[in-house]
Amino acid sequence: MSEGRVQFRNFEDVRTLFGSRDKNLRRLRDVLHLDVVLRGEELHLRGEQTQVDLGTEIVSELRSIIEHKGLLDEADLERALQRGHFPLDASPDLIIDVFHKARKIRPMGIGQRDYIKAIQEHDLVICEGPAGSGKSYLAVAMAINALRQELVKKIVLVRPAVEAGEKLGFLPGDMLAKVNPYLRPLLDALGDIIDFDQVQRYIDKEVIEIIPLAYMRGRTLNNTFMILDEAQNTTITQMKMFLTRMGHHSKIVVTGDGTQTDLPDRVESGLNDAVRRLKNIPGIATVFLSGEDIVRHPLVRKIVEAYDDRPHRRFDDGRDRPANSMAGASPETNGHKANENFSSDPGLPPSQNTSNSDQTEMTDTPPRPISDTD
Repeated sequence: MSEGRVQFRNFEDVRTLFGSRDKNLRRLRDVLHLDVVLRGEELHLRGEQTQVDLGTEIVSELRSIIEHKGLLDEADLERALQRGHFPLDASPDLIIDVFHKARKIRPMGIGQRDYIKAIQEHDLVICEGPAGSGKSYLAVAMAINALRQELVKKIVLVRPAVEAGEKLGFLPGDMLAKVNPYLRPLLDALGDIIDFDQVQRYIDKEVIEIIPLAYMRGRTLNNTFMILDEAQNTTITQMKMFLTRMGHHSKIVVTGDGTQTDLPDRVESGLNDAVRRLKNIPGIATVFLSGEDIVRHPLVRKIVEAYDDRPHRRFDDGRDRPANSMAGASPETNGHKANENFSSDPGLPPSQNTSNSDQTEMTDTPPRPISDTD
């Protein structure tokens, strides 16, 4: 029987850790299989040595969250406890240090570990996985890490401005106000990793740029960490356009969920096409996350599993793609060569971009700039 100890700064922090009616304490005991005893302001953990080591590190992490935020919400607790199913000695070299108030981000499973390793070792990474598996969050954390270490000079976060099955119509305001609803998830991820004030300063100085995909055309970005989120909503032409923005000393991470595409019927996703075409090119890594990597509310994993029996979707080339093929899917089930040229997109007819001073309908068809770099 081994014992570990975690000292808290005051009893209020201990009460916050335990939660209402000791709900969090019971959760800690059940997951870690440890006896937890409070003596004054010090928590004693007793059990097998491996579990004590793991429990001590998890409780210390929760203590840091409480000291930083003044509270402990369920998401933070579950994110930390996910490590109870992950070998302690598998991740020390893969901890993401964002150099912000001792905040460190750890992989919560084998899939996330492989994802972080792929970003460290490759200049272009494509990650496909279900909602809540940490695709965008870990990519943003890796981007902040690279920026703080001066490996890059800029972060560019990109999303296609595609509505999720609804028509939002005309949106008021300037360009930033119009695209804000589409880019809000990336802002949320940034705000969860570093302080909002720091995020705002980075944006004001254009160290961090958050833009819709349409405005990437014609640019060449050097020394930049680029993230394309919700890539399943890109067309083939858009995906090619984005990937070819990469300049010297830059890195690209593309994330998406092939089961949640909002493209019109019979328009193939640029994400699926890129996975097929680029899988054998050196320097490019493809990572497939599954339901086991989901770190949101415990019900999210069950919801994803419940939707796994959705019918196949047929594309123009006659192929059937299962709606849940991202979970452990193999990109090898196709007859296309990895190095063939990008084909023309069967995509949509040109959108009509009507605008006036304060009323512009959001589309993902940009005003094409005149540029020799395109």
